[in-house]
Amino acid sequence: MFKVIYLDHAATTPTDPEVVQAMLPYFTDRFGSASTIYSLGKETRSAVEAAREQVAKLIGARPDEIYFTSGGTESDNWAITGAAFANESKGNHIITSKIEHHAVLETCHFLEKRGFKVTYLPVDADGMVDPDDVRKAITDKTILISIMHANNEIGTIQPVEEIGKIARERKIIFHTDTVQTVGSIPVDVNAIGCDALSISAHKLYGPKGVGAMYLRKGTKIQRFMHGGGQESNKRAGTHNVPGIVGLGKAAELAGKSMDESIPRLTGLRDKLIDGIFERISDVRLNGHRTKRLPNNVNVSFDGIEGESIILLLDMHGICASSGSACTSGSLDPSHVLMALGLKHEEAHGSLRLTLGRENTDWDVKNVLEALPIIVERLRMMSPLYAAKKAEIAASVK
Repeated sequence: MFKVIYLDHAATTPTDPEVVQAMLPYFTDRFGSASTIYSLGKETRSAVEAAREQVAKLIGARPDEIYFTSGGTESDNWAITGAAFANESKGNHIITSKIEHHAVLETCHFLEKRGFKVTYLPVDADGMVDPDDVRKAITDKTILISIMHANNEIGTIQPVEEIGKIARERKIIFHTDTVQTVGSIPVDVNAIGCDALSISAHKLYGPKGVGAMYLRKGTKIQRFMHGGGQESNKRAGTHNVPGIVGLGKAAELAGKSMDESIPRLTGLRDKLIDGIFERISDVRLNGHRTKRLPNNVNVSFDGIEGESIILLLDMHGICASSGSACTSGSLDPSHVLMALGLKHEEAHGSLRLTLGRENTDWDVKNVLEALPIIVERLRMMSPLYAAKKAEIAASVK
């Protein structure tokens, strides 16, 4: 049986064995509820607070500014709806971008149905938001700006520090979705100047179903879950102690390994990009060439569909995707790629390869051997590609 080459780390990551070991006791011997006052509960409560400190340390925050959630989607929902409803008396205008994750976009659509006004900023051909566009979009009714740190599909890193500065100058709450960046590149809440930030454990080698929201002390926000008094009376529900412990351990490990992982993954990423362009014609890199996540490669191939590429790669033991894992079952083209100005057929021909800790030069070599053969095979069967080549040949004559 061939070795599986996993290149979809933007979708999810394998849980680190050290994270699993840290979690295991909280499924069995240390099973107490963190809300109880007897010794078994105090033990799990201490584990939750230790994890809070680990997450806070990774992003330069205070432990009491970290709130545990079920994941990045909940954190995005809470930050946006919580800030909007808590500050509605000041205004009803929100600014975001056209390439946000659906957890942000759908939340904004929800708020629009309830009387809020939302400005969806465009991006340039590299997927970058212009801070000047943010500044120009602000009105006296603007209460929230939500711009992601880096895009989950194309890997473009946004100028969040500049946007954070603009938000601070105008005293507007600034939220950033850092699901793809926390644990992958340095994230510092004070350098960014954000008031709220979203984290998902399974993107940084932690367990699925747990995440966190950073909320700057003093930021006005409504509670998200009603019930008990957990999470400083802001988010009710019994703590997912094993998951929270896992997130804390994953955050600790990420902080220790980042200095080594960033240059290593950047090197593999660039080999993959350069190799694809050397071996395959009529290909486009989606996203900024250098201001992108260290592990992200997103390319579009003329004349063929990304879904077909993924299926054939899978036959070679290579796991990849054509965009966001949350919408991979949709037949619609990526809203991110469309925002970059790609045509429908170009967006449908995209492939996302995202590297991780276990990937090596051997993996890159095998992908670069398999991918040109797959692309050529699909183009031979593509009437769209044949028509394009015939049109080019006719124009040369």
